[in-house]
Order: sequence, then structure tokens, then C-alpha cells
Amino acid sequence: MIIRNRNTKILATLGPASSTQESIENLFKAGVDVFRLNFSHGTADDHKARLEIIRALEKKYDRPIGVIADLQGPKLRIGKFKEDSIAVQKGDIIRFDLDPAHGDSSRVNLPHPEVIEALDTGSHILIDDGKVRIEITEKGADYLVGKIIAGKKLSNHKGFNIPDVILPIPALTDKDKKDLVCALDMGVDWVAQSFVQKPEDVKEAQALIAGRAALMVKIEKPSAIEYFTEILALADGVMLARGDLGVEIPPENVPATQQHVIREVRASGKPIVVATQMLESMIESPTPTRAEASDVANAVYDGTDAVMLSAETAAGDYPMESVTIMSRILEKVESDSLYRQQMDDRHLGAEPDPSDAITVAADQITQDIGAACIVNYTTSGSTALRTARHRPYIPILCLTQNLSVARRLSISYGVRSVHITDVGSFSETVEKALSIAYEKKLAKTGDAIVLTAGVPFGKVGSTNVLRVEWVQ
Repeated sequence: MIIRNRNTKILATLGPASSTQESIENLFKAGVDVFRLNFSHGTADDHKARLEIIRALEKKYDRPIGVIADLQGPKLRIGKFKEDSIAVQKGDIIRFDLDPAHGDSSRVNLPHPEVIEALDTGSHILIDDGKVRIEITEKGADYLVGKIIAGKKLSNHKGFNIPDVILPIPALTDKDKKDLVCALDMGVDWVAQSFVQKPEDVKEAQALIAGRAALMVKIEKPSAIEYFTEILALADGVMLARGDLGVEIPPENVPATQQHVIREVRASGKPIVVATQMLESMIESPTPTRAEASDVANAVYDGTDAVMLSAETAAGDYPMESVTIMSRILEKVESDSLYRQQMDDRHLGAEPDPSDAITVAADQITQDIGAACIVNYTTSGSTALRTARHRPYIPILCLTQNLSVARRLSISYGVRSVHITDVGSFSETVEKALSIAYEKKLAKTGDAIVLTAGVPFGKVGSTNVLRVEWVQ
């Protein structure tokens, strides 16, 4: 039996360092709650094989496991150089044009006419994660001329970012659309959409997904922050991808942005994942830096549903150690009295909805009577999301007859999903809840549980019953 002594979840990326049945199982046992398939790398067959291993683990451990397919999105890159790279220094002038010929110290190919069209004098291009910064000083019909503001080297196919400009580029490329069909056919639970700039990007993705998976938007562009409220309303969840975002906005703005995004997403009752560079040094080191440990901890103090590991588990030398130390950090923070105080200070009131009022009352009753866990019987998952929104200090046991809902909820704070198929009435649900809470070691004999459900039984959106029961 897998027991997690924490409510914040771990999302881990699979890759060359974690593709075998043994390695994926070990990561799961070490603390991974949800797995990410990064469609920027690998083949469809690679991802399908990993997904099949995860589904086999579900059966072996009788525990729903969420799987996220992360779409690549548009990749903006410069062309190649004759000598593979050039040295640059502040004040140098370089031309960007559509000529596919290999570049030199005076020019380089920029194979994105839409970028050239969108930029103007005074705009900036940030290359290689912002290591090279260039200000545009001249614009022509099919070229740009820029002055090096900072940086020392440019090399082949380096990616670039354009801050403060909404680019006329669709968030979903032809590759993304093919990958999306592949991911949906495989049966992934979530789709993570890259390069979201505006609400229309999200609408396009939702239309293509057509309810076959939940949509998690990646916030990595400043324009997504500008339109965040509208984007959030259309999405099912949010991933704060601080890598690209931290290149395009001032680094001193990232911590405050993280807090604001987490609070708004949490208030909406949707899951939020904090991602990118969390334990990056552990790609090559068996231990994280103190700054990285603090970064993970701060995301938990901010109230995130989940934290993510990228190359640490996909391609790093220490995938197991990365998961283990991250899990230990999460447990330590959640056991801190200051963490509990912060969650209580940010406690959210009930929405003007009977189901939400029941959920708020359940959370309060668990505190008043010292219940061992909250049990939600839900068809759509909305009741469990409402409960997670309040960040209760005890586990949320979610019983659902919808396996896809059980898997999707594995990313949400505190939720332990159980797929049940053998209940047909409210009284049977109560008996099942008591039995499962005891079996899963969420409650022991004599403990109280607080259960919410709906009558008529099984009707979507009808949570209207709150009941307290004791484990016999």
C-alpha cells in the first residue's frame, strides 16, 4: 500500500532516465503522484509505452495515477552559424533576416517572418534564456538590425523570447495538433498547452480536446498574465512555467507573480502546479542547493496544489533522490505551524451555491470534531475540487465511479481518489467510505469521518448531504 504523509502533490517528467517499468515504479513509490509526458522530446511509441507502464501500476497498487501530456508549442529559434557559434560583446551590431544561409558575426537567419513583422525599433530579443539581450535599432521589410545589450556568445538554433509583444503565432502548431490526437487516443488525463498568449488560444485547444481530457494552461508569456482572469475561466487547471516567464518578465517580479497566480487559481477551485527549475542542480548533483529547497518550500507556503520536476527525473543522474528530497520538503512544510496558520489566514468563504456551502461546512466540522478525513462522493469531481480549494489539514478521500475523474483529481491538493463501481445508494456509499478510509489508513477505529454526497444519488452537481460517521 502506498501512503503519502502530505497533501501537496508531486508531478514528475518521464524521459530517458525514467522509462523502464522498474524506474517508473520506483519513482511512484518514492512519492510521484502524477506523471508528465513531454511531447517536446521522444516519439509517440515512447510515450505510449510509458503510459502503459503507469496504467499497470494503477492496477498493481489500486491507486488512480494522473498522466499529463505536455505539448511543445511554437519553438522560436535562430538559424545556424558557419562556425557553429560566434562571440559577441556589448555594442556589437547583428542583422536578423530570412536568408537560410549559415550566419556569421554580422548576420544570422531568423526563420520567423511573423516575428520580424511584429517587432519594431526599441523591441528586444532575448536569446538563450536571456543570456544574450538585443535591442532592435532598425527594421526592414524582411530583416531586423539589433545592438547587443548583454551577452558573450551566440550558437546554432538557440531559442529566443520576445517580451512585451503578442506574437501573431498560434499556440498550437501542426505538430501539437498531431501530438494532441495521439495523446487523447492514448488516454491521457490532462493536456498541458504551451505558449498561451490570449483566451482564444485556450478556446481552440478546448474545442479540439472536446472533453476527452482536462486542459492545463501553461503560464509562460507576459500576455497570459495580462489576460489571466479570462484564461483561467476557460481552463481546467494552470501550470506556472517560471522558466520562460522568468526570461520575459523582470526576475524580481516572478515571486509576486507566483503568489498572485496561486491565490487566484486556488480561489477558482482549480488545480495549480508550480513548475520549472525547482531542483535543477539535482540533474547532476545528489542534493539540492539551499535556494532550491527554499523555492520548493515557498511554493507550498504559497498554497500550490503540486510542484513539478522536469529534467531532474527525465534526464538527470538522480531522479529517485530528486523525488525523495522534494517529498521530504513538502512534508516538512506541511508540518510547520506557520504553514497551517497561513492556510487558515487565507481561508476562503463559501460561494453562493448550496454545494459549496455544504463543502465549507464539512471543512469546519472536521476541525471542530477532529475528524480523520473528509470523504467526498462525486461524479464530476467538482465536490473534491471545492474541498481542495479550502486546503484542509486532513486528507480528502474522493470516491467516484468515473475513473477518468479519479485520475484527473490526483493532481489536486490532498485528494486521495478511489474508483468504486459497486455502490448504488447513499447508505452503501457511507459503508464503503468507512471501509476504504480504514483500509487506506486514513482513519482508525473510533475516528470520525465527515462525508458529503448528493441526493438524488449520483446526480452531477447535487451535493446537498453532510454526514458524520465513526469507524467501527
